Amino acid sequence: MIFFIYGEDSYRSRKKLADIMEGYKKVHKSGLSLMYFDAKEKDFSEFANSLRSNSIFEEKKLAIVKNAFSDAEFQENLSEDVKKFQDSKDIIVIYEADKVDQRTKFFKSLQKSAKCQEFSFLSGALLRKWLACEFEKCGAKISPKALDCFMIRANGDLWRMENEIKKLADFKKGSRIGTEDVELCVRQNPQNDIFKTIEALSRKDKKQALLYLQKHLESGDNILYILSMVAYQFKNLLILKDPKAAYKSGLHPFVIKKTAPMAAGFSADQLKKIYNKIFEIDFKIKTGKVDPELALEMFVAEIQ
Repeated sequence: MIFFIYGEDSYRSRKKLADIMEGYKKVHKSGLSLMYFDAKEKDFSEFANSLRSNSIFEEKKLAIVKNAFSDAEFQENLSEDVKKFQDSKDIIVIYEADKVDQRTKFFKSLQKSAKCQEFSFLSGALLRKWLACEFEKCGAKISPKALDCFMIRANGDLWRMENEIKKLADFKKGSRIGTEDVELCVRQNPQNDIFKTIEALSRKDKKQALLYLQKHLESGDNILYILSMVAYQFKNLLILKDPKAAYKSGLHPFVIKKTAPMAAGFSADQLKKIYNKIFEIDFKIKTGKVDPELALEMFVAEIQ
């Protein structure tokens, strides 16, 4: 069985990925047949051999594959074997936390043989509906005007919204949430602190970077949300290392102006490793392999 999960909305796509992993772990409790592959770091033969190898526990395997769309050879080989994997008892999840090129042979083969789900950013009525469900899950009620205020302050970021909804629900304890409650509890532009964190890392000032991250934790921000913002900033740095990519990126000129000096503090290879490390940490946190706060501290400590 093959799942193909992709799209810009990393919050909902990672939730879907987490649901698949949790469902797998409930049945296969050892977790020893849960595998992670990054097509930028491992070639297709290693991936295929791991799937073909027999498990001493005779467990169904679950293989999470990231960055398959970034490696032409990996795509070509996997495209040829998609039908075979479709009929396998093992589960393969092709995961891309961004848009993908839908013109490729690989994408078209996945459309035919995989269970595909695209996660685009929510907006308008769809976002309001999602928020209403999330507030309801937390046992909270919010006025229409307060919801408008909430959407503006949280700026469409579902990672942040999840955390802010819980904070508001705890703050009001079942009472109706008004505009004044949102203005009191929901900060504007927390990305400024993440921007300062990345700026400190570009200067190799790890102590200051940790202080900024601690500020987020003390304000109640979810670690996975923090990681998503850090990933976004490092992705921008990586884009700016390539003039052609920067031109096509659609980044606001102000963002480019503020971010470009930080990009100079890293090589392209360093940025690629850091970006992939963030995804690895996210995976380990969700699978319970590391303590979240310790993982965040180690991430900062290991940056060169």
